[in-house]
This record gives sequence, structure tokens and C-alpha cells, in this order.
Amino acid sequence: MNKKQAKRIFTKYVNNECSERELELLEAFLESYQERKGRWPDFILGSEDMFKEQSWSRIQEKLNSKKKKKSFGRFYKYAAIFVISLGLAYLYQQGVFSKHNEQLIIPEEKITLQLDNGTLEVVEEDGSIKIVDEQGNVVGVQKGNQLIYNNNGVKKEQLVYNTLVVPYGKRFQVKLSDGTVVDINAGSSLKYPVNFIKGQNRQVFVEGEMYFNVAKDKEHPFVVTAKDMDVKVLGTQFNISSYPEDNKINTVLVEGAVSILDKQSSVATELRPGFMASWDKQKKDIVIKEADIEMHTAWIDGRIIFRHTNFNNVIKKLERHYNVTILNNNVELSSRYLAASFDIETIEDVFDAFKEYYGIDYTISDNKIIIN
Repeated sequence: MNKKQAKRIFTKYVNNECSERELELLEAFLESYQERKGRWPDFILGSEDMFKEQSWSRIQEKLNSKKKKKSFGRFYKYAAIFVISLGLAYLYQQGVFSKHNEQLIIPEEKITLQLDNGTLEVVEEDGSIKIVDEQGNVVGVQKGNQLIYNNNGVKKEQLVYNTLVVPYGKRFQVKLSDGTVVDINAGSSLKYPVNFIKGQNRQVFVEGEMYFNVAKDKEHPFVVTAKDMDVKVLGTQFNISSYPEDNKINTVLVEGAVSILDKQSSVATELRPGFMASWDKQKKDIVIKEADIEMHTAWIDGRIIFRHTNFNNVIKKLERHYNVTILNNNVELSSRYLAASFDIETIEDVFDAFKEYYGIDYTISDNKIIIN
């Protein structure tokens, strides 16, 4: 990594959008720079005058006292963070970061695409961007609310991953390079290869809820990994819900055939169309039962359907769909089961309906709802 790249990552660090990988690269660069130059690069310090003289002297004394490289490496991790932390307030106060850099701050409600090198891109739902690899080749494009990756026939020897993160209140779609289409629900992330490699499984990693329409390829099974569970298919359509806060991972098969694999026990369970496999994260077991396909896939069209749904689960789905925070102070409601369906209704409409049919008392302020 060169100095220009390090400066870019440091700016992202200041704006609280630096990935773990980018932070590791930045730390490695700073350590190497300090060893070679005997000082910090100017984009961090600007000059020693940027810090209080006493603070700078204290850092220098610590650095000078570290004679062994190994010991220096351990101290560096904390010294660098200390130096950066000291400088943040000054840097903002002095206007070191321009208005252009301020635009790098990414609001939580934005859809983001993280490239393999750690670069983070904002994806606007009505936007149009090109996804370029390290060689400058266009590997994908955005068309509205869809990212489309191409299979340009270039032979790949190593997998290169992108990660799309869809926040609460949003939905998005990705068409992978093999033709597989993935609808991504609110509060979800999908990690996937830009191009798949011949002779290997087509594997993606999910968190949250997604609907897969998998392109058929008998020679390359499609594998969806959700924590300790794999869903293995050849060509099919299914919905998987794997939110971190949920106790279960639910896979609903619409058509085709899938195999649910517990990676720890290596036990595989076959699933038939019209059925749901519910994998308990704690018990590590799977229960198969008939599924209400419409209820589990209505979100793709922007609808929510509750049929004898526990109120706690109702809250979770509403928070994701409408990007709101719901605080339930009514303990009795937690044990109740509700039935309802919503399409174009606002969150206010939803709770007005709850009040009318279920007698729920509530207040709404901005995007926070308190149930009394």
C-alpha cells in the first residue's frame, strides 16, 4: 500500500467507515513508515505542532524506549491509536478534512457495497454505477435497484468477493455472474464472488433474509452458508431467513430440491417444495414442517403478512421493514399471536390498525414507537 492509499483509508477511519481489513492495512503501513522514516506520515500529524507539546514528547519517549522490534510492534498498535485519537478533534477543528471528505460519511440508512480491497461504495436505489476490478475491467453494473454481474469469460484462479449490505427499510436485488438472482430483504448482507471458479462450488454467505432463484449448473452446486448451516442446491427457488437476533434459521423451498447441512454434525436433511426447514441455533437440530409460501415470500413485493404470529416476531419484522425502533412496555402482548397483512400502509397506519383490532396503546415520535 502506498502513501496515497493509506491517506484515503485514514480519512475513512476518521469518518467511522473503516473496515477491519482497512484498519489492519493502515496499521501495517504506519508501522513500516515509522521504521523507515523514523516519524509518522504528515497526513496523520501534519506537524508536531498539531499536538500539545507534552503529549507528543510522551509518545516519543515511549517510542525511543522500545529497542526490540517485537516490543515496538506491540506498542505501536496502541501508540498509533493514541496518536490518531489525539489528532481527531484538532483535525476537525482546523478543517483539515474538506467538505468533499465530509461526504464520505455514510448514513446508516444507505445501501453499501464493499469491494474485495475494502473500498466501500454507496449504492443509491435509483443510481447507476460500474463495478471495476483491480485490472480496470468492468465486472458489473447497477441498474436501479439491481446489481448485475457479468460472466466475461476471463479465467479466474482466485475468488474475489463483494459484500452488499441492505439496511432496515430497504430491499435490493443482485444478479450473480452465473445468472442466479438474489432478492435481499431489509437488515441483510450478502457476500458473494464476483466470478465463480470452474470446478468449485458456487458458494455465497448470508446474514438476514433472501430469496434465491438459482441458475442450474449440475457441475457446480450452489451453496448458501448461514453461520453453521449450509443450503446446497443445483437449481431451485427458496427463501432463507438468518437474522443474527433470531433463534432459528428458516429455509422455505418454493420449487426444486435442497439439502440442509449442519456443518458441525455433517448431518444433511432433504427438503421438499412447500416445506420449511427450521434450524435451531442453540439445539443444533432441524424441524421440517409445511410452509405458508405466501407469508414467507410476500416481502419481495413489499408486503408483510402475519398469520398467527407471535407479537415479538411481529415487532422484529416491522422494525426491519419500516426502519423504526419499537419498545414494548406491555408484557402481556409478548405472549399474544396476531394476524394481519400490510402493503402500502405507513407505520402509522399499521399501528392504527393494531389499536383498532387489538387494543394496543402506543405513541410515535420520529422513528421510535413506544407500546404501553
